[in-house]
Amino acid sequence: MSAAVLVLLGCQGFAVTAFGDSSDRDQERPKIRKLGTIDCDLVEASPVVFKGRLYRFEYVRAQYKLNATGASYFRFVDIATGEATPSFAAEIQLGSAFVEDDTVYVYGVKGWGTDTIYAFWSKDLKTWSSRAVLTETGWGIYNSTVCRAGDRYIMAFEVGKPPEVVGRRFTSRFAESDDLVHWKLLSDSHVYTKERYSACPSLRYFDGWYYMTYLEARPGPTYETHIVRTKDLIDWQSSPLNPVLRHSPEDKQIANAKLTAAQRERIAGAKNINNSDVDFCEFEDKVVIYYSWGNQQGIEFLAEAVHDGTLKSFLTGFFPESK
Repeated sequence: MSAAVLVLLGCQGFAVTAFGDSSDRDQERPKIRKLGTIDCDLVEASPVVFKGRLYRFEYVRAQYKLNATGASYFRFVDIATGEATPSFAAEIQLGSAFVEDDTVYVYGVKGWGTDTIYAFWSKDLKTWSSRAVLTETGWGIYNSTVCRAGDRYIMAFEVGKPPEVVGRRFTSRFAESDDLVHWKLLSDSHVYTKERYSACPSLRYFDGWYYMTYLEARPGPTYETHIVRTKDLIDWQSSPLNPVLRHSPEDKQIANAKLTAAQRERIAGAKNINNSDVDFCEFEDKVVIYYSWGNQQGIEFLAEAVHDGTLKSFLTGFFPESK
């Protein structure tokens, strides 16, 4: 499901344009330069800008090779220095991060497919407050994402059960808040989508439109990141330029000089059918992108990419008819 980005921007990048569709569509699609793999066995990661610095939020799983605690946890990595903050949220999983003014908020669940979302917030990345912020009894909740939309905040979260809620798993449901701590579930009509597999949402808002990337299962099987948009979280438009990201040989480039010979050998030999768990932010006139690749069955790697432009132009660029 679901190492420094800007430090590595000087390395060779590859424009991702070839998906087997027409050259006209390739030219229209916003260009993404895949920079390569930065770690093994890390998946969910969010780039955020906090107090003018770029950080990578990481959900460190219990089986991560350098995790000696025996439990999952969260942390932030300062991209400029490579230094990690003290870990927090032990045993919380599938995290995502959001920054509002001088406060960082992180959301996650105590176990994959459990029914309660927890929030953690801090002004210094060292001291954290926390509480349960949304419980839907009997639901199986996984990944989440938060954005600001005018005078409110919207959360999209991935749900795997019960069948009467999700239809065909996985499905995104939505909640709203006015303070990022107290959340209220929106009605059953606010959903994407009960018709097919649609996992790993990342949600943003510009000029009255919500833009959401998500993981789409395709024949093969293969797993691609697609993008949709909506004004009301009910009626959705799919981009004519999908996919946003699809697995390619560029995923296996090495973008972290600290990777060992054994890790590099593992990367080179890994099966790759997946580009998932995409998250992104704007920093210094570029869109910093993290995503996972691998076999979608537990062999997974964290990679980075970049779009040269603003986040707004990147997302709206997948809907050329609106220009």
